[in-house]
Amino acid sequence: MNRPKANEYRSRVYTDRPAYADYDAPQKFDAIRSIVMQRLREHPKAICSYSGGADSDILMHLIEQCREMLPTLPPVKYVFFNTGLEMKATKDHVKEMAEKYGVEIETIRPKVNIVQATRKYGQPFVSKIMSAGLEGWQKKEIPLTIVDEYNNAEDKAAKRKELKERFPGCESTINFLCCCNGAGEPRPNIQLVINSSKYMLDFIRECPPEFQISAKCCDYCKKQVAHSVQKDYEMVITGERRDEGGMRSVPRQGEANSTMCFSETASGQFRLRPLYYVSDDDKEWYKQTWGIKYSDAYEVYGMKRTGCCGCPISYRATEDLELIRPHEPNLVKAAWNVFGDSYRYRQKYVEYKMKRMAADKQIDGQIDMFDLMEVNAI
Repeated sequence: MNRPKANEYRSRVYTDRPAYADYDAPQKFDAIRSIVMQRLREHPKAICSYSGGADSDILMHLIEQCREMLPTLPPVKYVFFNTGLEMKATKDHVKEMAEKYGVEIETIRPKVNIVQATRKYGQPFVSKIMSAGLEGWQKKEIPLTIVDEYNNAEDKAAKRKELKERFPGCESTINFLCCCNGAGEPRPNIQLVINSSKYMLDFIRECPPEFQISAKCCDYCKKQVAHSVQKDYEMVITGERRDEGGMRSVPRQGEANSTMCFSETASGQFRLRPLYYVSDDDKEWYKQTWGIKYSDAYEVYGMKRTGCCGCPISYRATEDLELIRPHEPNLVKAAWNVFGDSYRYRQKYVEYKMKRMAADKQIDGQIDMFDLMEVNAI
C-alpha cells in the first residue's frame, strides 16, 4: 500500500482497505471467490450489471465459476444496458457470453437516449466529478471571484460560512471551486475539486465553455434505468474497480462500509463489488490464467476500455474513435455529433495545459507523464 505523504489527505478508500486488497493475484482471487459464495448464499436474489467490457468478463467468469464449484448457489440475473451508443462488437460479445455460460443477459434500453439527454442537459467533460461541478457552476451562475475571496481570506472557515449564506443551496459547488470541504478546510489534492485537473480553474476563467456541461446523460441512460431494474433485487453486483479512478475511487454517500467490496445502502439493498481492489496487473493475470477472451473491441480494434462509445469522460475518447472507425464508421460519426463540443473543448484545455506546463518546466524541470499521455490521445 502506498503511504500518504506528510499533510496529504487520503480518503477512506485507502485508509480502510481490507487485508486481501494487498494479496498477490492468486490469493486475492481465492478471497474474492469466498466473498462471492458467501454473499450469494446470504442474498440469493441477486442481479449483475454486465457491460461487455473486460471487467465484466472477469466478473461473470468468477460468478459462474463459483456456481460451478458450489452448485447450490442460486442463478444470477444478468442485464446489459444499451445506451444507444454501443459498439456492434460489444453487442455481439454480449450474445457470445450468454451462449458460453448458458445464461440469459437481458438487454435494457433507456427511455431517454444519449442524443436526447445531451441536448437537454449537456455533454460530459473530463470526468463525472468535473462535469457535475461545472454544471453546478453554470446553472447557479456563481462568480469565479469567490475563489479569490476564499484564497485571500485569513479565516477560511469563516469565509466558507459566509459564502454558504451568500449562495444558499450551492455548498458542493462552492467546495468544488474553492478546493475545500464543508468546514472550509483546504482540500486541494482530492478528486472532488476543480483543480484535480491541472490548471482547470485558470482555463475556465480564460476560455469559458460555450456549451452546457453535464454528466446527466449517464444518469438517464444508465443509472436511472439500472435503479429501476435493480430495485426488486436483494443484492446488486457490479464490476467496479477502484483503479478505474473518478467516482469509483471515492466512498459512496449513503452506504455503510462503502470502501469495501460489500456494502448496504440506505434503502437496505446490498451492493457487491467483487473486483473493487483488483488491479490492472491482477486482471491480466486472471485473463492469462483462465484464457479469458475479451470482445473484438479489445482483441481486434485494440481498445483499452469500452463503454458508451466515445464518452468524453475518457481522455482516450477521440483516439479510441479512430480505432473504431475502420470497423464501425457510422457509430464514430454519431459519437462526434453527440459529443463534438466536448471533444473540441478538451483539446483546447490540453493545449492550454501544455503551454502552462512548458512555462512551469523552466521552474521545476519536469512534466507529468499522465498529461503527456492525454496530449497524445487528442
